[in-house]
Formats: sequence, structure tokens, C-alpha cells
Amino acid sequence: MAAPPARADADPSPTSPPTARDTPGRQAEKSETACEERNAESLDRLLPPVGTGRSPRKRTTSQCKSEPPLLRTSKRTIYTAGRPPWYNEHGTQSKEAFAIGLGGGSASGKTTVARMIIEALDVPWVVLLSMDSFYKVLTEQQQEQAAHNNFNFDHPDAFDFDLIISTLKKLKQGKSVKVPIYDFTTHSRKKDWKTLYGANVIIFEGIMAFADKTLLELLDMKIFVDTDSDIRLVRRLRRDISERGRDIEGVIKQYNKFVKPSFDQYIQPTMRLADIVVPRGSGNTVAIDLIVQHVHSQLEERKLRWDMAALASAHQCHPLPRTLSVLKSTPQVRGMHTIIRDKETSRDEFIFYSKRLMRLLIEHALSFLPFQDCVVQTPQGQDYAGKCYAGKQITGVSILRAGETMEPALRAVCKDVRIGTILIQTNQLTGEPELHYLRLPKDISDDHVILMDCTVSTGAAAMMAVRVLLDHDVPEDKIFLLSLLMAEMGVHSVAYAFPRVRIITTAVDKRVNDLFRIIPGIGNFGDRYFGTDAVPDGSDEEEVAYTG
Repeated sequence: MAAPPARADADPSPTSPPTARDTPGRQAEKSETACEERNAESLDRLLPPVGTGRSPRKRTTSQCKSEPPLLRTSKRTIYTAGRPPWYNEHGTQSKEAFAIGLGGGSASGKTTVARMIIEALDVPWVVLLSMDSFYKVLTEQQQEQAAHNNFNFDHPDAFDFDLIISTLKKLKQGKSVKVPIYDFTTHSRKKDWKTLYGANVIIFEGIMAFADKTLLELLDMKIFVDTDSDIRLVRRLRRDISERGRDIEGVIKQYNKFVKPSFDQYIQPTMRLADIVVPRGSGNTVAIDLIVQHVHSQLEERKLRWDMAALASAHQCHPLPRTLSVLKSTPQVRGMHTIIRDKETSRDEFIFYSKRLMRLLIEHALSFLPFQDCVVQTPQGQDYAGKCYAGKQITGVSILRAGETMEPALRAVCKDVRIGTILIQTNQLTGEPELHYLRLPKDISDDHVILMDCTVSTGAAAMMAVRVLLDHDVPEDKIFLLSLLMAEMGVHSVAYAFPRVRIITTAVDKRVNDLFRIIPGIGNFGDRYFGTDAVPDGSDEEEVAYTG
């Protein structure tokens, strides 16, 4: 016989004996995130325009100022924090995201408890997944029943468990997922679905969260929110009348006919499956603190730590990979490298010759795309046996900020190319890359993707960007990493983790120094291109923070 779930019902008074779990940190700057094709304003305003004649600016740390606040509390606004690597040096996710299931009756306060947990968790990137999004599409007959409050939305058969399970599996594996948006006024799914991505912690809440055996197996922690039935009825009346356009008579009819019987038959019995029962819902702060402390301990066990020094020495003396293609070093190419590497080169000259190299690099990269035979007819009425692009379309993705400088060259040679952006920064305390922002075109998985960054030293940021594309179902052999200058270390790191990614550059330098900057290198490309001042110690921060 299964052991009963623990009840977190301690009186939160000062007389309660303190334990190690009673006082977890309450700082939070996290929330659910949906990054693909969001209507955030452009990040262009973070970057100074070229050729405006302005005096050089001080470099500022690029943050996603356009990313809206994802969680507001009475005291503060919490923004999405950078996401550290969720994969190892092999490029694969070593441990799945931690999934918390929140069950309980309708209007028991599950969503409020979930948001309190999000606020209290001191971890980046938490995804909140609601079971309400997964109601099945109703037939015409069921639509008619729902319009007259005669359809049971509190029955297990009302939910699309196959879609729930597949979505939760993909989220746990670090993949991007599309989630339906349910309209409770019309009892139907909206045309547009939302995208969720980047889950270190998944909070899945719903009345039937524990009603399916396969779903239960995906949950690492199960919490039942136990709230008095009278309170739940009052909350449901307030919600359905004010938010869903129902009348009081219809809400009470539905409650007595469906909601209460379904709770007694299907929901309350699942309380025994929970690891923790939270009486009084959001009012039980001690219970929430206990939950947060447990999640912290679980995440600590799953934490990855990158050893950059070990990464640097792992591939020494190895031959360069066959997936690397270096633009032929003609006198013209070498001459342009001489100009942009010269520390005395003016900004205007640096920009001009960098753009020339970018154009040559992209033209060279396009020759690796798949082409097929085709025949066209010339104006003279003669057949010409030629070649045409064999893919669906090409998408460019720039790693901000330096990678964005390559976009004009790509647009110049690829008509109607779609563009996405990824912002990756280095955590100055851990030395690890962190994902702060991304915006990718819809259906990018069907495209050949040209990933652009101007310099690649360790390969850490490039690896993270490739991993993001793979998580959005872009095939590895359809990714082309382009960079003006790379270090051998970066080439090896990317090729080792992703052996089918094509790596294309205009030059490869042999070394990085102790601070992981390319030697002899090109300096800080972003500062030289945008005219921003270097940091006081002259360090080459951007090669680590953005192009790593």
C-alpha cells in the first residue's frame, strides 16, 4: 500500500522549530518564457548606428530591454535571467528539466501557488504550463452542449492527454514546443499557438495533473493544493462571471452537475499520489518554502559546470575537422585581413574592409548549399542546363551583437532571406555563456540556417547558439556557422559537439591566451565596428561575452 503524501501544514508562527528547509532565499528574477516569434520590439536601439559621426560611446552590457517583464509582484518586477548551458561538451542535454506537477480542484489556487514558487525560485528560466491549454477540440454537438452549460469540462476525457504528454516530454528534453491557446468564451482553440522554450524547471498545473499514468511518470515532484470547497466555489463564480462571460445561474448549474461530482470522483482520489499536500493553497507560505528548498537541492544535483581550460586543451594537436572550410587566402583576402587586424586602422576603414570580407565569406558559404539540375530557356529560345537551390528557404541567425553586422551582406546576396537573433553573454562569475534572448522565424526547422558571428574563440557561444537551433528542430547538417575569424580551439569545440555542422571562415588563428582571446586576433570586433570604447583594462570582453 502506498505511503500517504506528506502534509505541509505547519503553523508559520515564530514558535515553530526552524529547519534547514524553512528559510530558502526568496529572491527571484525568473518566469516562463516564450521566445520564438514574439512581438518584442527590436534590439536595434541597443546598437549605435554606423557613420553617424557621434563620439565613441562607453560600452554598455547588452540586455534584452525589449523583453517585457514576465512576472510582477506587489513589490517588484521580475525579468528573465540568462540561461546557463543545459548541455555538456558533447552538445547533448545530460539531465532533463525538473518537472513539478500541481494538482487540485478547480479554483483551488494552483496557478497562484505556481507563481509563488516561480517568484521564490532562484533559478533561471522557469516554464509554467497550464492544463487549461489542452482541452480537446469540441464537435458541433459538444459546442452546443457547452453553450448551454451541459458539457463536462471537468472529466478526464475533456483533455488531450496525448498532446500534453508529448509536449511535456519535449520540454523536459530542452526542446521548443508549441502550445494551443484555449478560448474559454467560445470553447475553442485559437488559430495561433504560443511557443515555449528554455525550461530548467517546468511547473505543470491542472485539475487532472495526476489522472494519467504516463503523465505521472514525467513529473519529478507532485503537489496537491487542498482548498476548502466553499472557497473554491466562490473563486469559480468570480472568475467565470468576470473573466469568461458566464452568468451566475449557469456557473452554479455547471458546478453542481459536473464540477463537484468530478472532483469527488476523479480529482480528490489523486491526492494520495502527491508527494506533498498544501492545505490553504497560497496562504501556506511554509509549504511553499519547503517546496522551493527541495527544488533547489534537486537542481544542484543536476547542475553542469564547464571547465573552459579543459575544453581548450582537449583537442590540442588534433587536425582541423573536415567540416571546416576556410576561404582561400588570396593576396586580396590576406590584404584585407592585414587592414582589419592593424590596430591603427580607422573605424571607417575597419568597417569597409570587414564588409568586403563578409560578402566574400557569405558568397563562399552559399556554394555549400544543395543544388539540383534544372533547365531554363534563354531569350534566344535555347535551353540552358543550369543549377537551382534544392532547399525550401534560407534563414540567417545572428549572434548579437557582432554577428548582426553580417546581416546586410547576407541580405545583399539572398533575396527575401529571413533573419533571427540570439543574445548570448558570459557570466563574469562562472565564465559560462548564458542565453538571454532569442527571436527566431516560424517553421525554421524546414530551412537551411546560416548562423553568423564575427569572431569565435572558445566556441562556447557558438555551441549554445547551435544547441538552440537544434532544440527548435533544425537538422544539424542544415546549420552553417560563419565567422570572419576563428581560433582553432573554437573550431574543434564546435566540430566535436556537432560534427555535422558546416564551419566556414576567412581565417583560423592557432591560439587563444589565458583569457581565451584569439591570438594574434583582431581585437574586440564589436567595439571597433560600432565605435564603443574598450573596457579600462583593455580586455577583449566581447570575444568572450558574445562570440566566445
